Amino acid sequence: MPDLFIGLMSGTSVDSIDAVLVDFGDEEKINTRILAALAHPIHSGLREAILSLCAPGPSELDRAGQLDRQLGQVFAEATNTLLARAGVEGQSVTAIGSHGQTVRHRPPGTVTSPFTLQLGDPNTISALTGICTVADFRRRDIALGGQGAPLMPAFHQAAFKTDGSRAVVNIGGMANITELTADGQVYGYDTGPGNALLDYWVNLHKNQPYDRNGDWATSGRANAELLNRLLSDPYFSAEPPKSTGRETFNPSWLEQACAGLEVAPVDVQATLSEVTAASIADAVHNFAEGGELLTCGGGAKNKDLVARLQRRLPTWSITDTGSYGIDADWLEAVGFAWLARQTLRGLPGNCPGVTGAQKEAVLGAIYPP
Repeated sequence: MPDLFIGLMSGTSVDSIDAVLVDFGDEEKINTRILAALAHPIHSGLREAILSLCAPGPSELDRAGQLDRQLGQVFAEATNTLLARAGVEGQSVTAIGSHGQTVRHRPPGTVTSPFTLQLGDPNTISALTGICTVADFRRRDIALGGQGAPLMPAFHQAAFKTDGSRAVVNIGGMANITELTADGQVYGYDTGPGNALLDYWVNLHKNQPYDRNGDWATSGRANAELLNRLLSDPYFSAEPPKSTGRETFNPSWLEQACAGLEVAPVDVQATLSEVTAASIADAVHNFAEGGELLTCGGGAKNKDLVARLQRRLPTWSITDTGSYGIDADWLEAVGFAWLARQTLRGLPGNCPGVTGAQKEAVLGAIYPP
C-alpha cells in the first residue's frame, strides 16, 4: 500500500520552498519514490523579510510573528499546488514534514541558552491543507544538549548505508557532511558556507540570483591571501559537533576579510568557491582516505565547485545522490518527509554522534488537521 508523505524545505539560500510528494511504501526498508516535486517561489519582499531577521534588528517580535504566519500560508500554498500537480487528494497523505525557515540558529557554545528558530506556522499549514503537519524538528535535539543540526544524517544512513566509506555532502546555503562507515556508525557536521556567499556576490556584481554552473567563478582565479584569511576563521578548525549559519558566514564576514585587499570581483567569486571546496574536502579527508562522495543540494549542479572538490579529493569518486535513486535537488525535502514518518512511528530522528545530543530522540511536534 502507498505510504504518502509531503516534505517541505526552505534553506539558508532562501531561494524557494522545495516541496515533494513521496511514497515510502509499506516496508520497513526505505523504498523512496518521488511522485511529484516543485520549487515554490519565495517572492522578493518575503525573502527580504526573512533575511532581515537573520541578524538582530528592531521590532523583531512583531516582524517574526507576522512572518511566521505569512510563511505558514506560503508553505500551505506550496503543498496545495503540489497536490494539484500530482492529482492526489490531501486526505490520502499521511502527514506533511515541514522544516520551516531558519531565521536564527544559536547552538551550544554561541550563547548562554542555546536555541534555534524556524518560522512557518504549522498550525496554519495544517488548517489550510487539511493534512496532519509535523514540524519543529530541531529544538528537541537542542534541549538534549545537541546542536540541533545537521538533521539529515539519520535519513542519509537509512537511504545510503554502505559496507565501505561513503560521505554525503549537502551543499545548500551552508554545507554539511554525513559520514557513513562500514560498521554502521554515523558522523557529520556543518562544514561551513555552501552557496550563500556565492549567491550574494554574483547577485551584487552581476545581478544574477546564482552563478549558473559556476561559470563566473571558473573565469576567475582564487586569491591566495583572501583564501587564507577566510579559511583562518576559527569555525573551520573547531572540533565537531558543530553547526553554523548566516549568523557567522555572511556579507559582513566577507567584507572584513577583503579589507585592505584589491581583488577583482570575479576573483573573489573564485575564492569563495575555493573556500567551500576546501572546507568540504578537509572534512572528507578527516573522515577517510578514499571512498564515495555523494553530493546533493544546489551546489551539486555547480560544475566549478564539483571540479574544485575533485581536484582536492583525487582518491574519492564523486557523484550526486540521483545515482542512488533520490534526485539531488529534492533530497533534503524528502528527508523531512522521512522525519515526519519517524515522528508518527515514535522513532528517533537525530544522531547523537552528529549533533552531540545526550541520546536519540523522537523529533518534532504534531499538528492534527
